[in-house]
Amino acid sequence: MTAPVDREGSRRAANSRKRQSRRPSRLGLVAGATPKPDRVREEDAGFPGLLARVWRKASAAADIRAALDTLLTLDGHVPAEVQEGALRTADAAALKVVAGLSGAAREPAGAVADPAERTVFLGEIGLTTGGRVVVRVPSEQPLAKQHTLVAGVLRVPWTLRHLDDYQREVTTAQERFDRDAADSRRWLAEQGREGREALLAQLTEGARRTAPFMLYVEDKQYTNFRDTNTVVGKTLWPGHPDCVFTSLAGLPLELWSDHDALLVVGISLLIRSAGYGRIEEVNGSQLTPENVARLLERTRRNYNGALGGERIPAAGPDAGIDALMALATGLGAHRPEVTRTVQLYREIHGALIHKVEKVAAPHGKVAADRDRQVTDHLRATLPVVGDRLAELRLADDADPAWLARPYGEFGTGLEAVVYEAVAATTAAFRADFSMSRGIRSLPELVRALRAEAWDEISAWGITDFFCCVVPAQEARRHYGDSLATLADTAWAMSSRMQYNSWHFIAGNLPRTSKVLERDHFVPPTIPDIAHFSDQHHHGHVNNMVRFTIRSPQSVEVCGRPFNGFMDLRIVRADGEPYTEQEMLAAHQVAAFIARMTQQAAALAEQGEQADVTAFDSAWHWRSITGTPVEGAAPEPARGDLRRP
Repeated sequence: MTAPVDREGSRRAANSRKRQSRRPSRLGLVAGATPKPDRVREEDAGFPGLLARVWRKASAAADIRAALDTLLTLDGHVPAEVQEGALRTADAAALKVVAGLSGAAREPAGAVADPAERTVFLGEIGLTTGGRVVVRVPSEQPLAKQHTLVAGVLRVPWTLRHLDDYQREVTTAQERFDRDAADSRRWLAEQGREGREALLAQLTEGARRTAPFMLYVEDKQYTNFRDTNTVVGKTLWPGHPDCVFTSLAGLPLELWSDHDALLVVGISLLIRSAGYGRIEEVNGSQLTPENVARLLERTRRNYNGALGGERIPAAGPDAGIDALMALATGLGAHRPEVTRTVQLYREIHGALIHKVEKVAAPHGKVAADRDRQVTDHLRATLPVVGDRLAELRLADDADPAWLARPYGEFGTGLEAVVYEAVAATTAAFRADFSMSRGIRSLPELVRALRAEAWDEISAWGITDFFCCVVPAQEARRHYGDSLATLADTAWAMSSRMQYNSWHFIAGNLPRTSKVLERDHFVPPTIPDIAHFSDQHHHGHVNNMVRFTIRSPQSVEVCGRPFNGFMDLRIVRADGEPYTEQEMLAAHQVAAFIARMTQQAAALAEQGEQADVTAFDSAWHWRSITGTPVEGAAPEPARGDLRRP
């Protein structure tokens, strides 16, 4: 006879677990019961502190050109062309005539007027709290009345010659803006009402499924980022009246502003060329046809170089919207072939969340050295053979089902693969932390896929996923030399990466109503290198995630590819940024873990019933501190938690 189930007791136990801290150093204790936080974030931590330092340095510069170099690069944190691309028409014209600034090309210092000339207007240069360089030009109010500034302003004297040159420059630029706006309106009119509605629906979906972006058309900002949202995203739900795409839906084209017309056409060009991810490549920039054309032309040259010829024709100088649409279509059509030919990746400049797609060079000495170090470690700790990561395979005398069976101190060989690969990466790449994430139960995923239970999969919680974080012991120097704090930090990263697995998996499922309602991003497919990521993301600021490499990988389960199913991440809190060669080697480590995960999925399809049970909070405490967890309650059951 089956014993009766104490459902009320089970519910009480589950609720009790939810009230307990999952932090490794406090396992088993009531959550939120400490009198104060262990670490208090400084008020100017992250981006505000960077901007304050940038402004102080610019204010102390010897001349206006030196000050501008500091402001436009945020003191070396972003390429100058990113900030130059964000300048309004009038601001760009002003800086060209008073400081010799002309896009990426700088005119000689002689372009600056003789100080002896009479000043007829006192202009200003400022830095906004959003990190944007702004200029007070003739006929405008002081910058402090137009923008929220980091501090004061730099005064810039204008002479009569400056005014004449400025009037000429700004008139030419305004004529270009008017032509672009008219051409955009013409193209939008040709799409018809239904075509425009389809575009707005596509742009709405793109904004929902894309990481934060901030775009400009002159003074108007379009963003899905935090409390300044004007576009659907984390704050504005689809259909919100404050979302620009919602406000344009059903509105006659004649009532669209020029800014909105340029926005819709600009984002449409970007999506056509590479999908939603291309939007982030204009982050912080003016979304003008000229800037988009420059990005598309740079991409065209990269793609043609990879394909070995002029496979994608140029749009031509001063191309109109039709020519740019044809170019974007060509880039999108050839991109899959390019990704099979060369390694594409993105370089991320965290201060302005700006991304640049690049083509990696072939593997060189540095990549080969990192590859060798990790390969040597894996051969010594796992039943694999091969001279390079790409060649590693199961040894002839090994059990073919070893990935689903206990191995060493781990419950499965897959757990051992993940840990040993991550540990080897931390050592070989001189990282403070390395980590890799995945799903806890491949057998459960197989069952759900065979049942086509898409809504069930999308409803799984973050504890249905795992992330193994292995820090260098020396990394505790960043956290008061405390192993306990190091373990807590590793677990915070692990929890966030579990959320990322949760966040991406729905993007691989059929578009049922439940899947569409569920918050998710388009899963990533190419690696990236990030510089100064410790600026905006609260977790990155708090845990000192400055320089990173990320390599997302696809895994096929039951014949269905899952992009971004797992990844490898490498973190440095200080020191030197990671290089392209290191990214190439890390990508091979991630590919090895993905191949092993693929093999484990095949075993699950054959009936092997093995879950990943390691890499919970208690595991991170034991592996990092070397001590057992005293009085720890069991980890929450699968699905108990939804968010970190």
